[in-house]
Amino acid sequence: MASLSSAKRVVIKIGSALLVDKASGALRDAWLRSLAEDVTRLKARGMDVVLVSSGSIALGREVLGLPRKALPLEQSQAAAAVGQIRLARAYEEALAPHNITTAQVLVTLEDSADRRRYLNSRATLETLIGFGAVPIVNENDTVATDEIRYGDNDRLAAQIAVTVGADVLILLSDVDGFYSANPSTDPTARRFDVIDSITPEIEAMAGDATSGLSKGGMKTKLLAAKTAVASGCSMVITEGSPLHPLTQLENGANATWFTPHLDPHAARKRWIASMKPQGTITVDAGAARALDRGNSLLPAGIVGVAGSFGRGDPVTICALDGRTLGHGLTRYTAAEARALKGHKSDEIEQILGYPGRAALIHRDDMALTIAHLTDQET
Repeated sequence: MASLSSAKRVVIKIGSALLVDKASGALRDAWLRSLAEDVTRLKARGMDVVLVSSGSIALGREVLGLPRKALPLEQSQAAAAVGQIRLARAYEEALAPHNITTAQVLVTLEDSADRRRYLNSRATLETLIGFGAVPIVNENDTVATDEIRYGDNDRLAAQIAVTVGADVLILLSDVDGFYSANPSTDPTARRFDVIDSITPEIEAMAGDATSGLSKGGMKTKLLAAKTAVASGCSMVITEGSPLHPLTQLENGANATWFTPHLDPHAARKRWIASMKPQGTITVDAGAARALDRGNSLLPAGIVGVAGSFGRGDPVTICALDGRTLGHGLTRYTAAEARALKGHKSDEIEQILGYPGRAALIHRDDMALTIAHLTDQET
């Protein structure tokens, strides 16, 4: 069975009903402090942690005196604008005593649908994690319209898990796992410990949300599971309301694990390799050797650029003799790549007029097919 103990990077989703008291509308301070202690313990073991947290609208509606029911879009956005400040401050105050830096990251569905924005989001999150910070991610409810919304933070959390290459996605819920039926209405409902495959029968068992504060039900959690496991990330649903919910999970609390069939690294490489290339980058022998050693592709090693592509688009990487070395997501447009080819990374700002990224294709955004270099290249 998948577990949290061996994970290197985890994404944890916290719903509004866990963070905000339903009766009073106030923040559950003691619970949040206990979560912060759990996060501190995971980071002390060398894990990277990303939190995807609801709660901004729930907190903001109390300040604005809005009713606890479905709100018109403009009122939801106003509540989010007020509540987001309080939500970010709450996490900062909970984690600061443990010397953990927090960062607020607000996203919309467009940020993952558009490859350029996806790469920018990925780079920002990776940089924050590299600095040891804990990103607090939420949907940007203040600007998102229905057309560009995730609509629930279960699917947002799954997309963030894909973006950062997480090993485990934890959905802290108001139920302790996935059941064959709604356990609150069906006494014969049974909980699954492990789900290795999301079959039509499993999908038929999913119900809708019953919480007055959260939007996510089991249907959205299954959608999240599909996204997560396809990227090589395990997902677990467990009850989050007790204090120290992550410690409870590791100590054997009831939960349902969804297991992937690939690791995150292999799944991402397969995804990149499956994309239709929009152009071709030809590299010299030195660059080919560098790629084979696991390095990123720098502009200095490029000798040819073909096609018309934008930032974030997939391209084929070829050797001088025409062999395909792999595929990757470029960080520059075709025109920019042509201008940069053969130049050193420290010349990028001078050539383009603005500072850019050192690598044209980062190694994390590359799927190589190099088997053996030719004798001439070695």
